[in-house]
Amino acid sequence: MEKPTPVPGQAAETGRREPAVWAALVAACAGQFLVVLDVSVVNVALPSVRRSLGLDESGLQWVANAYTITFAGFMLLGGRAADLFGRKQVFLTGLGLFTAASLAGGLAQEPWQLIAARVVQGVGAAVLAPSTLTILTTSFPEGPARVRAIGLWTAVGTGGGAAGGLVGGLLTDALGWRWVLLINVPVGALVLAGTALWLTERRERAVPRRLDLPGAVLVTASVGAVAYGIAQTEAHGWTDSASLLPLLGGLAGIAAFTAVEARSAEPLMPLRLFRVRSVWTANTVFFVCGTGFFAMWYFMSLYLQNVLGFSPVEAGCAFLPHTLSIIIGSQLAPRLMNRIEPRTLIAVGGLLAVAGFGWQSTMGADGTFLRTVLGPAVLMSFGAGLLMTPLASVATSGVAAGEMGAVSGLVNTARTVGGALGLSILATAAADRIASAAASGAAGPEALADGYAYAFRVAACFLLAGTLLVALLPRAGTASRPGGKPAEAARRVVST
Repeated sequence: MEKPTPVPGQAAETGRREPAVWAALVAACAGQFLVVLDVSVVNVALPSVRRSLGLDESGLQWVANAYTITFAGFMLLGGRAADLFGRKQVFLTGLGLFTAASLAGGLAQEPWQLIAARVVQGVGAAVLAPSTLTILTTSFPEGPARVRAIGLWTAVGTGGGAAGGLVGGLLTDALGWRWVLLINVPVGALVLAGTALWLTERRERAVPRRLDLPGAVLVTASVGAVAYGIAQTEAHGWTDSASLLPLLGGLAGIAAFTAVEARSAEPLMPLRLFRVRSVWTANTVFFVCGTGFFAMWYFMSLYLQNVLGFSPVEAGCAFLPHTLSIIIGSQLAPRLMNRIEPRTLIAVGGLLAVAGFGWQSTMGADGTFLRTVLGPAVLMSFGAGLLMTPLASVATSGVAAGEMGAVSGLVNTARTVGGALGLSILATAAADRIASAAASGAAGPEALADGYAYAFRVAACFLLAGTLLVALLPRAGTASRPGGKPAEAARRVVST
């Protein structure tokens, strides 16, 4: 296997070029795994949390949503901070905050303490997540080495999401719900120590250490408001003021943020990045596909437990084919990209995922794991792995190193907000279908299975729309900008 080539000058002063590059890969993958794991690991433990701390339904919802909302809201700020203050420093800050908040949450004695810890944990994750991708894209030059690194990063991150249910179930059953948070402490401390010792960084050009404070406040509040509004739709619906006001306020704030950025000398999100074709097209595909992909974990978990009667641990084990298929697809994608144009591979992955989601939508109340779950799991997860790696590679191509953090924050925000929006839409669609089936006389499991299957069909439509948008992506070897200028030209435009 070809060894990755470090960025010229990377760790040159110490003579530890190769260890520095591999330290970057290990740190990025470990950080991404922790961040994604905590999106899902707590969900399995929620019933135990409710009994232990006496939470009502609203409080229980906040335990899950507090992390997601702050995670989505602070990612653009976290990504740009990596450009301004250094990737290593921001990575360590985010991981330290995430680890400390995990400890506080695991030791919480009151509901408000747990919710506050989840808020801070989300902020730490938002600072940490963009820097993981930025570390990779600035440590590995564009080409096969970077693609392989992104493939491993994608596999590990997605594996963290898939492993969340299994890890959460095992820890809750064996040690109690607190350990779904406390487990982050020793792992986080180990990664912190390794990163501090081994990860090196040298800036290629001076960057003014000045944060666009008005832009930071606007985008954080606006994206957070949109995420909050989406989270409220599950309980109140789309037309209720509890959902509508934060959604409209968040969209108005994003418009104001755009106006501020256009006039800022040192913008948080340089608007010229949206003239880079690979940036805006790949993030659009990420957003649209994200609306469908999140259904795979959420509704499959409900189907396994509420219809097939699996325990939390059994349901977690049932996700192993999903995890393995995504890992295989993510690791195969870099090899295929040597022979197949990235956007063609993205389209193939998207179509495989659409077929898998369509197949999964045929499930019924009389299903079994082998007959109903295994085949669709392999197909849609393998397709997701093939899609995500080249798409992340395209999204970060043709961008100056000094602005990789901003782009990484944008990629993570597009995926997270797209997933939150899609999950809310699909949950509403499934609930309506379940109510309609129940009104028609269907028994409980039959009505539930019908609703979950309908959610998979709608998700397949989202994924098909995202796959069709792949046609907008630039061809391999052409500029990310409209008009097809060479990639080097695009980098010069971005860096001016």
